[in-house]
Amino acid sequence: MLEKDIMNQPILERDPSDPKKKEINPLLKLALELGPLMVFFFANARGEWLVANYPALGNFGGPIFLATGLFMIATAVALTASWLLTRTLPMMPLVSGVVVFVFGALTLYLQDDIFIKMKPTIVNSLFGLTLLGGLWFGKSLLGYVFDSAFRLDAEGWRKLTFRWGVFFLFLALVNEIVWRSFSTDAWVAFKVWGIMPITLIFTISQMPLIMRHSLDERVKR
Repeated sequence: MLEKDIMNQPILERDPSDPKKKEINPLLKLALELGPLMVFFFANARGEWLVANYPALGNFGGPIFLATGLFMIATAVALTASWLLTRTLPMMPLVSGVVVFVFGALTLYLQDDIFIKMKPTIVNSLFGLTLLGGLWFGKSLLGYVFDSAFRLDAEGWRKLTFRWGVFFLFLALVNEIVWRSFSTDAWVAFKVWGIMPITLIFTISQMPLIMRHSLDERVKR
């Protein structure tokens, strides 16, 4: 019976409305999602120190290549931890992880950092086009992003999905401008310390829309 249950267990995370979906501590979830990014920033900033203390890491190449290699390892660890905790893989981190592995491998093999710099462009474009494409077919896929944090009416989900779709495309455009116009160190710093505040500000700016269309708010009234 146990073996049958394991075989029937979905690999990807369950739909947010599925009562069988196993929840994970929000702080731990945040750590698993942001941890690899922090490893990437630290390894790029302290690459020479890491190589001086751990010479074997010099096989990766310069700081950006060392950061790329450790980023791939940290991403694999985060996805593995998510699997061990929930027995499923989170949709968006998985998509991002696949792009990290593909473009990271190209970066290391060719010793060309252009591939890892293009990764955010590819991921954000993919997310944006997926959300907008879902709307084209009359479906909102934003539940996987917000993980049932909100209960909105149909109009609210459509508006919020459209805004997030456009925002992801905006992030893709910004990444292209930054990596093509500034140094590698500036791009890494912006990727870690610029994108997160921008995303936080955008998220907060959507609260009036969420409150207007919140089913919970209507129940309270």
